[in-house]
Amino acid sequence: MNRIAALVLAPLLASACSQSDAPQAGDAPEAVSGAATPLWSTLDGQPPLVIAHRGASGLRPEHSQAAYQLALEQGADVIEPDLVMSADGVLIVRHDPYLSHSTDIANRPEFADRRSVIMGREDWWVPTFTASELRTLTASQTMEDRDQSYNGQFPVMTFEDFLGFVAAEEERCACVIAIEPEVKLPAEFTAMGLDPLPALLAALEAHDLNRADAPVVIQSFDAPFLQRLDAVSELPLAMLYAGPDAEGANAGGLSLEEIAQFADGIGAYKSLLLTPEGDSTGFVEQAHALGLEVHVWTVRDDREPLTGETVQDELRALYAVGVDGVFTDFPATAVTVCDQMASE
Repeated sequence: MNRIAALVLAPLLASACSQSDAPQAGDAPEAVSGAATPLWSTLDGQPPLVIAHRGASGLRPEHSQAAYQLALEQGADVIEPDLVMSADGVLIVRHDPYLSHSTDIANRPEFADRRSVIMGREDWWVPTFTASELRTLTASQTMEDRDQSYNGQFPVMTFEDFLGFVAAEEERCACVIAIEPEVKLPAEFTAMGLDPLPALLAALEAHDLNRADAPVVIQSFDAPFLQRLDAVSELPLAMLYAGPDAEGANAGGLSLEEIAQFADGIGAYKSLLLTPEGDSTGFVEQAHALGLEVHVWTVRDDREPLTGETVQDELRALYAVGVDGVFTDFPATAVTVCDQMASE
């Protein structure tokens, strides 16, 4: 079993998408890879993971506690926090390092004079605020065509807040909750004197999660960062990748063979995996041959599907080519389609 599957899926009570006759975590190897054809063509024969992209971000403001809570209620196997760095070196759960579209900062007069130009954009920037200042902000829905009624209700979270929430939920449900943090722009933050690597390891160690069997996968678009992390931690790593011509998302020009030297999985954009007709491009098969799991991003119920007429068609096509996990803004839909396929 691949390290990601072993560390993320095995601790869970059950995958969101599972059935009684599907191979389960902890089964003997022959139950997964014996003569019988497995139900799934994932790397290990397990049902694919449903990964809540920034929580159930299609229905609640992304990276809010409410989004993560709803994702768990909808049956997500894994929840994903994006991580950026505050001025005082604290990991903050935000996708973008600027704040104007994901928080209420524009309506906060006490911060009106704190706009600055960083990375060519004038905005309010996470690395110019302390963690205590950032925690006074509230989260907003970032997509205008989604429900805005939950804006202003949920504070911006630090990574410690997120880990505390996960620990409390685990105690409540007597289960293990897997997480897949994405470290955003580590080279840029390091250039500002805010290297996220020590902060990441310290936060995980404080919750006994920087260990080989922790239900944690660390992902990033920055290959050198993952290589540095691989040298000092046994945590499984996922290289985010949008293709060889995608500036900033091409794994620094590394091949899949080179990625497999330090990563355990690849977080691939969905158009790399499927033709417009919904057939496999061969990418998943190539990654699997190198021992890399494939976590694909991002499936959204309210956006045009890559293939087919509905998001359900898109999910079926992705599951059919053998992806090991699907990032989605709407976990309930991904769980439902996976359950339907498991019962067919």
